[in-house]
Amino acid sequence: MQTNPDFAEILAGIRSLLADPDTNRLGPDAAEPVWESPLLGVSRGDDPLYREFQETIGLFHWTPLEAFRAGFPDLDCTASDLAVIVWALPQTAATKRDQRRCASLPARRWSLARHYGELVNDRIRDHLARALTDAGHPAVGPVRLPAWREETSERFGIASRWSERHAAYASGLGTFGLCDGLITERGKAVRIGSVVALLDTPATPRPYESRTEYCLHFTEKGCDACIRRCPAGAISAEGHDKERCFAYILETAAPIAEGEIGIPVSSCGLCQARVPCQSRRPR
Repeated sequence: MQTNPDFAEILAGIRSLLADPDTNRLGPDAAEPVWESPLLGVSRGDDPLYREFQETIGLFHWTPLEAFRAGFPDLDCTASDLAVIVWALPQTAATKRDQRRCASLPARRWSLARHYGELVNDRIRDHLARALTDAGHPAVGPVRLPAWREETSERFGIASRWSERHAAYASGLGTFGLCDGLITERGKAVRIGSVVALLDTPATPRPYESRTEYCLHFTEKGCDACIRRCPAGAISAEGHDKERCFAYILETAAPIAEGEIGIPVSSCGLCQARVPCQSRRPR
């Protein structure tokens, strides 16, 4: 008889991976964990937000059904048959402490987490997709598909075929900040992962109504902490200049980070530390 994994079982599976010190580690020579305990959210494949994302970002941006069909082109299903499972991996206290102390370049721990932590995230994506598929619920990690790639949005510039932050927003995990980072209950210093599965799991309620509801900049407080933290001047009251941000990462931050850890890595993230939304949702 085919089993139908529920929310608690999926979360337990991710936590089990992170409990393994050989998996969840800051690097081959660093035994400390790279991620703290995860957050998990679910949205349904026919959630109208996904069509809205596509219309806003560009037609190249996948809906959950298009992402699923990129992995299983011969399976007959509809968007309503699919669940989008999304998790947020919080940075550790030690990594955030080091990053808070930096002003123009990322901390070594942060760069290690950007590289080795994303490898851990890939293991979670692959493990969860494989486990669900083996249990009779075909699943794909959209960003792990050969067809996934970066694209250019006429409206937003640098984009891709699947945005895990947008999937997290749809799945009740948080809202966007001025700098485009996702502010979750555990803050903005997180990495996001996702899979799309042929699975009948209820959606997580969204406890917000707007895409920037958790960001203090858009309240009477008028927070400008991430503006002041950005060494590239890529964040302003008008939002996040992605081209300027990525140019700074590629030309300035990444070469320094590579010199520190010996591996090419697109590391910066200064706007995620020493801000009110670093480790929690501001009240």
